[in-house]
Amino acid sequence: MRHTVARIFVLFLALSLPLLAHPQQPKDRSIKSDDFTNTRPKPKTRTGHPRKSRTYRPASIPLAKPLDKFSPSTLKVGVTIWKVQRVNDGGSTKEVAKRVEADTQFHDGDLLRLSIESPRPGYLYVVDRDWFTDGSSGDTNLIFPLHGDDNRLEAGKLIDIPAEHHTPFKTSPKANQAGEMLTIIVTESPLSLPISKDVLPVSNTQLAEWERMWSGMTERFEMNGGAGQARTIEEQQAASPTGIRQLTRDDPSPQTIYFLNPRSGHGLLFNLLLSYVK
Repeated sequence: MRHTVARIFVLFLALSLPLLAHPQQPKDRSIKSDDFTNTRPKPKTRTGHPRKSRTYRPASIPLAKPLDKFSPSTLKVGVTIWKVQRVNDGGSTKEVAKRVEADTQFHDGDLLRLSIESPRPGYLYVVDRDWFTDGSSGDTNLIFPLHGDDNRLEAGKLIDIPAEHHTPFKTSPKANQAGEMLTIIVTESPLSLPISKDVLPVSNTQLAEWERMWSGMTERFEMNGGAGQARTIEEQQAASPTGIRQLTRDDPSPQTIYFLNPRSGHGLLFNLLLSYVK
C-alpha cells in the first residue's frame, strides 16, 4: 500500500512540474488588417495576387478586461502618422512620406502629416493642445475642420491633417513641452460649431462634456513591420479632396488601429500624444 501511494505521488508530481515550469500564456490579442478593412469596397478588378492581410500587435497598456473587437458596441478608427522628408529629385524637391508608429518621439523641425479613416460613416473633429512635462496643457483649439474642409468619413476614405495640398505640420516644441495632445473625435452626426478659417478655441468645459459623452476604454494596435513603409499612390488618391477613389480591401491598411468602447454609440473620442524629445 505504501509503495502504491508513493507511485501515485511521483506520477502526480511529474504531471504537475511542466505546468509549474510553463504557466498558462495570456491569450493572443493580435489582430489582422481584415478586422478593419472588411467594410471597404471590394476591388473592381484584380491584377496579380491580392495584397496579403497584415498583422497587428497590442501596443497599449493591457486592460483588466480586454475589449471584444467583434461586439457591436466596440468601435474602431485607423490612424497613420507620416514622417515627411523633402528630397532632391532631378533638381526639384519632392516630399516622401513614411509610416511611423504612434509612440514615436519627434525632434524639433520634423515634418508630420496624419491620415485618419473610419470603417463606419461619421464626422471627424480634431482638438489640439500643447502638453507639458508637468502634466499641464496649453490653449485648447479645434484645428479640424476649418471652413471649406470636408470632415465626412466613410470606409475607404482618408482624411489628411494637414491636407496634401498644405504644408506638413512642423514640430517646434516650447520649453518643457512633452508633445502635442490631439483629441480625435468621430461623431454620428455633425456638431453645431461656428467653423471658420481660423482655429476655434474650445473651453475646458466643452472638452470635458465631449469626453463624458464619447470617451471610453481604448486599446491600440500597431502594424507589424509597417513603420518605414512609404505612402502609396492609392493612399494619396483616397485622401484627395476631389474624391478620386476609395481604398479597397486590397489597398494598405492603417498603421495604427484604435478599438474603443465609448459611453455612447453616437460618437467616440480618444487622445493621441505626438511626443517630443530634445
